[in-house]
Amino acid sequence: MAALAPAYGASDAKAVPKPDLALIANVMQYVENDYVHPVDAKQLTSDALKGMLTRLDPHSDYMTEQEYREMANEMAGQFGGIGIRMSDTAGVPQVISPIDGTPAARAGLEPGDRIVAIDGHPTDGMDVEHTVALLRGRPGSKVTLRILRGSKPPFPVTITRARIDVPTVTSKLEPNGIGFVRISEFDANTPPDVTAAVASLKRQAGGQLHGLVLDLRDDPGGLLNAAVAVAGDFLDGGTVVSTRGRIGVDDETYSAPARGDLIPGTPMIVLINSGSASASEIVAGALQDQHRATLMGTPSFGKGSVQTILPLGHDGALRLTTALYYTPSGRSIQGNGIAPDIVVSVPESEQVANLVVLHESDLYGAFTHPTGAGAGTPPDHSAPIQAKLIGTKRDDQLQAALAYFNRTAARHQAAR
Repeated sequence: MAALAPAYGASDAKAVPKPDLALIANVMQYVENDYVHPVDAKQLTSDALKGMLTRLDPHSDYMTEQEYREMANEMAGQFGGIGIRMSDTAGVPQVISPIDGTPAARAGLEPGDRIVAIDGHPTDGMDVEHTVALLRGRPGSKVTLRILRGSKPPFPVTITRARIDVPTVTSKLEPNGIGFVRISEFDANTPPDVTAAVASLKRQAGGQLHGLVLDLRDDPGGLLNAAVAVAGDFLDGGTVVSTRGRIGVDDETYSAPARGDLIPGTPMIVLINSGSASASEIVAGALQDQHRATLMGTPSFGKGSVQTILPLGHDGALRLTTALYYTPSGRSIQGNGIAPDIVVSVPESEQVANLVVLHESDLYGAFTHPTGAGAGTPPDHSAPIQAKLIGTKRDDQLQAALAYFNRTAARHQAAR
């Protein structure tokens, strides 16, 4: 997932020099005429554009019209498929976590599972969009995955697709009036859902929360505007994030409303880990820099770039990296991630087994930090917690946050 900025038109794009166009056309002509098998010209054009964009950095890409529609549906919070969060590890799709209550969860897929084939199509080297296209389909239709789990031999899993309604916000009231709000990703529904969740928690707590844990672990990002709106729910004015690009149109500062804090004076803890990326890092960085929350967990992923969607009419769209974003204090997290104020690691027994932990700096073609500082693997690169343990009594990071609140409350009480 990317921090996706609002789309704007491509009418101001500079024309490609004619010699370059002639070279591309000449190569395509050779392929169409002489390749060992017939090649569809439209597919050849699509693949050429994908090659051009994906070689720039890990997040730029060309989307066909169908892929563009699917992305829009996903950002709207509804899509058809099997219900997994997925990453690309060494060229093979890997399950980050199955979404609760979806076909993937019911079929027993586990975090760390590697999908080595989809309906007989090997996935090694397959681009993410093609993988997603194969996984999605008409609700009620079936798809067979070949799964590699740890050292076990690969085995097949057949799953019946369904319409996936993804709630991005869940919440509950913990003991002693502590609220817990988890955001799994940032889509168009996230800001109003966060507002509703906080209001509900306040009512359950008798009108006043004594603390709030905002859980952004394994949140891969989403819409930039949604992240800005959520950060603004806990700030009274000030900068949330700024973006700086090559051209002036990409330089922008996003601010919180003057009286936006839904729980003024209530202490906050934000949980992050290596799966917290992009839009979730924007929220965590803003609340840390504004001294509104204490960050707890392990270092975040380190994706500090913004992708702009450039529609191309019936020819799909470009997802193009146009800027880097900076936290309110002016720091870039690109390649480095955000360090928690209090490091709380996950016990090995609670970690996702067989998961290869990657950060932005590990991706091919990733931008380095603008200053070149802090390159390398974060000091704590332990695997994240198993999804089924999140929010439970076996969630050590959440329990550490609750204990922190209780200690703080006890100190304040003793000071009186």
